[in-house]
Amino acid sequence: MSTTERQRTLSEGPQPRPKKKKSLFRRARILSAVTSYIYPHHDDQSTIASVHRDEQNRAPLPQQQPSLPPPPPLGHAQSQSHSQPLPVPDEAREIDEPGAAMPRGLFSRNPDQAGPRQQFHHDLRLFDHNVKKFNNGVEQKLRTMFQYSKCTGKKRAVCIGINYVGQKSALKGCVNDARHVREFLMKHWGFHSRDVMILTDTDPDQRRHPTRALILGAMKWLVEGAKCHDSLFFHYSGHGGRRRDTHGDEISGYDETIYPVDYPSSGIIVDDLLHDLLVKPLPMGCRLTALFDCCHSGTVLDLPYSYNGDGSLMKRQVSKKATSRKGSPADVICWSGSQDGQTSADTFVGGVAVGAMSYAFIKCLRANHNQSYQQLLEAVRDILKPRYSQIPQLGSSHPIDTRLEFLI
Repeated sequence: MSTTERQRTLSEGPQPRPKKKKSLFRRARILSAVTSYIYPHHDDQSTIASVHRDEQNRAPLPQQQPSLPPPPPLGHAQSQSHSQPLPVPDEAREIDEPGAAMPRGLFSRNPDQAGPRQQFHHDLRLFDHNVKKFNNGVEQKLRTMFQYSKCTGKKRAVCIGINYVGQKSALKGCVNDARHVREFLMKHWGFHSRDVMILTDTDPDQRRHPTRALILGAMKWLVEGAKCHDSLFFHYSGHGGRRRDTHGDEISGYDETIYPVDYPSSGIIVDDLLHDLLVKPLPMGCRLTALFDCCHSGTVLDLPYSYNGDGSLMKRQVSKKATSRKGSPADVICWSGSQDGQTSADTFVGGVAVGAMSYAFIKCLRANHNQSYQQLLEAVRDILKPRYSQIPQLGSSHPIDTRLEFLI
């Protein structure tokens, strides 16, 4: 099949981020606020006991995802501007036939020693972040506590697919992606239809179209009332892009963005807002699995930890000062279709238009339900590697042992 790739070039380079000096009082206040946030369940003895039992049951597997300003226009010759002075999304997804896929990968991590309470030795892992808080070079060690989720509680999901019907930047496989992921969750992971919200721009009911307002509302619904060991799932298939970072938390100097169907009038959604709505509200031990099938999605949730194919930690993607702020005691996992600087692909499988990442993710887990994080990451990359330049990414809100079994 012929391939059409419409990739955008940014019209302006990254701005240098001005350094702001913070007073000692403000720095101390920030440290105090973060510390109080990450120790909410320190005396919950029942949680400690359950976590101790949970770790014993999760042995590592053997080796074997005002309105914001619009982005600049597309730069590819095949992309034309709208008849109106409206922007085209920052990303385009290729159309191609997938190549033959063959799935298949160890990362050894020495767990940190137990914290002030011996009971926290297992799933409640205490680890240190050396964060420079004062101009005189004094380092304050911020001890962050988190808990792996059992995924045995309430299950709830949001699936979003946007084909941008009637727009110059229309896609083909995104709506199918949302339907396929919804079916996959209900058939293989115990989600009930009443607990899975699906938003597509081909739905006859316009009240279910993925506008900016409805997407933000769906995110709030997803995390509302979340508790320890709940399993939440967020899937987005559509256009993705980048814009200059104004907060200084991105190493690359750019924020990642997603595009609602009404982005020309209502604006895009920036990764900082995604993090605030999907990650920050979650309690300790609550699982959020996010799957982003769009361009420039590597750190779209602004999670501080990313992983190589062998399970080892990648170099820092989020600035040092943002690491403690973007971490979470919840169990947040993000699978994304490409690195921050890459495009993602639309493809045809058996004559059906789908997103390459959504297709590979579902295919791998259907073939082998019991895979570790590292095995699943390698398997998804192996499917896409023969035909596409995009490299799927794995991110988390806390350091994970990628040898553990991936659960939803």
